Amino acid sequence: MSPGAPAGSPAPAPVPAPVPGAGRADAAPVPGTVRRLRVTHLTTTHDAFDTRVFRKECRSLAEEGHEVTVIVPHDAGTVRDGVRIVAVPRPGSRAWRALVTTWQVFRAARALRPHVAHVHDPELLPQALLLALLGARVVYDAHEHLPRDVSAKHYLPVPLRGLLALLVDGLERAACAFLAGVVTVTPGIAARFPRGRTVVVRNLPLLAEFPVRSSVPLAARRPVALYLGGLNAIRGAREMVRAIGRVDASLGAELWLAGRFDPPALERELAREPGWARTRHLGWCPRERVLELLAEARVGLLTLQPAPNHLDSLPIKMFEYMAAGLPVVASRFAAWEPYLAGAGVLVDPRDPDAIARAIERLLAQPDEAQALGNAGRAAIVAGLHWEREAVTLLDLYARLAERAR
Repeated sequence: MSPGAPAGSPAPAPVPAPVPGAGRADAAPVPGTVRRLRVTHLTTTHDAFDTRVFRKECRSLAEEGHEVTVIVPHDAGTVRDGVRIVAVPRPGSRAWRALVTTWQVFRAARALRPHVAHVHDPELLPQALLLALLGARVVYDAHEHLPRDVSAKHYLPVPLRGLLALLVDGLERAACAFLAGVVTVTPGIAARFPRGRTVVVRNLPLLAEFPVRSSVPLAARRPVALYLGGLNAIRGAREMVRAIGRVDASLGAELWLAGRFDPPALERELAREPGWARTRHLGWCPRERVLELLAEARVGLLTLQPAPNHLDSLPIKMFEYMAAGLPVVASRFAAWEPYLAGAGVLVDPRDPDAIARAIERLLAQPDEAQALGNAGRAAIVAGLHWEREAVTLLDLYARLAERAR
């Protein structure tokens, strides 16, 4: 794999042009040319210390000198790493979150009178527009291709999914036409929004979390294939469990699943599969445990199903496997091939036998597995990491700060 961004990977989208709007003139500048801004991140669906929202974006902005607050459903307010957490009550249901929590977050944000309001959830777009009217410069962070995401929601009635996807597509685009900027995670998502005000900030790993490769070579570890993240049908939960049951028993392979099942009934279904005897469900794991798991496993699994929202996605777990020096068994998606060429084995994610053969290959051939893992790690160190990606986000905020003068 070549150093830095792989060949064929897209160039970052242009930094948003200034948009007339608010911005108070009473903030003191930090050293250099960047004006100190009061920045408020708003979310109803993410954890208070979410890896992208808090660990990457908010900490990067705080380190740049901005005054950063996150408003989020949480137990209590606190300050960590220079970022203030403002807590609102945790919602008891999706309906309560949409109808009540969104307005609790809005009221807390309005009280802070931010220069920039950075919104992370589509359900907060009505509140985002109100904050813009009240004088904030609003940035919308599109983590997903929303219409495709809606089309794949298992809890929505199938006949309504297409109609709802069209509806949210139009509403999201219309709302963003009035905002100061849009941050997205892939070029495919960025293409839906105004080109001059949209940037791509890929969700790459924090190199600081992976300063060195584990000193334990892959061959000396337990024969564990690890999956990190939510567990549902379109993320390949069935295929992974079936695959581990078909791996040559002499290899002693285990499947570790670090995440929650959605719906919970899927776990009960998979418990009847032969592969479940070789599966260890760890549930949700805190960040510290995730990093430990990455240092203990021998293979990283990423066999998402070919749902429209997955085909041009760039999942963080792919890059975290690489950062940890793990060879990756991943879906054969065109968007992933430039990153995983030389760092993993691509398979048909719908075929448990193909997944099983790939796991067998990496466990039975430790030298090849180590070479693939080393190549992935080298690509991360060479440039596929957050510390470099954050420059695009900071450039966006520098433009917003310039307009606040």
